[in-house]
Amino acid sequence: MSEDLARLEEVELRDIWPNEATDFTPWLAKEENLAFLGETLHIELELEAQEINVGDFRADILCQNTDNSSQVLIENQFGVTDHDHLGKILTYSAGLDAHTIIWIAEEFRDEHLASLNQLNEITDNDFQYFGIEIKVWRIGDSDPAPQFDIVSKPNDWRRTMSRKARRTEPKELSERQLQNIKFWTELRDYMDQKGGQLQCPSPGQWNYLMFGIGKSGFSMDSWLGRQKREIGIRLYVKGQNATAHFHLLKEQREEIEIEFGEPLEWDELPEHESSRISLHKSDTDPGNEADWPNQHEWLAAKIEKFNEVFRPRIKALNAADWEPPEYEDDE
Repeated sequence: MSEDLARLEEVELRDIWPNEATDFTPWLAKEENLAFLGETLHIELELEAQEINVGDFRADILCQNTDNSSQVLIENQFGVTDHDHLGKILTYSAGLDAHTIIWIAEEFRDEHLASLNQLNEITDNDFQYFGIEIKVWRIGDSDPAPQFDIVSKPNDWRRTMSRKARRTEPKELSERQLQNIKFWTELRDYMDQKGGQLQCPSPGQWNYLMFGIGKSGFSMDSWLGRQKREIGIRLYVKGQNATAHFHLLKEQREEIEIEFGEPLEWDELPEHESSRISLHKSDTDPGNEADWPNQHEWLAAKIEKFNEVFRPRIKALNAADWEPPEYEDDE
């Protein structure tokens, strides 16, 4: 039986992508391939630009981490890593304000792995440096299959981020801000325990907590309204295509609200160059810590439902599909 087993054979990268800049980078920038890379890192990536200018230089790929809207820099290199590309990732990350830096190469020198490891040790927790080795494999005459291997990453990076968020106690903050941090930290703990599809971001001091929704120009947040005694969820539609995107979603309003299970509030906000779809829970006091478990349960359920209902629809939006209404000339 064992005689029938095939063997993996490594394929030269240049046999698949003859040129790193003109073949590999465009391949990686495709949505499905960024998703493949993102699955390896547990980060949802959305393309922002390719070959983007940084002074006199050009960075390979700039993405957005849709979970927190931060910038992600990807620098590719065929062959063994070199000092030139190490300098580039430092230059580009500063010029583009990238918080996550991904260096992809066929092979990493020990010296460069040590550099990435030290950067992860000495920089702020908001910054992450990854070293990724790419390989391509084939079994017999099968199609070639790429593989991303993480060879350098922030130490214990997912759990470390969670622990630091939980123990954060900023100084010189107001009692209200400290209570906000505590509220969002406990919401995050609750969502981690429930194990839903949506990852809760790091708690902050404000009365809202931002979530990614899978596409630039859109953001979602949960918020606390102490004066009005309410809590809620808001989906904002922003950017140059905000009007078209909002109306395309509103055309699906009946279907969306049936799937959601209750009516939502649809507010076009032209004065703010954005629009909003929201849901709120009244007669709820965010200042009453004894009631927080009920509020966390409601918020977690509604955030997950917003993500489930809107994310695929937002991903499918094309502003060109919207036709503005025609108004007859009064004359």
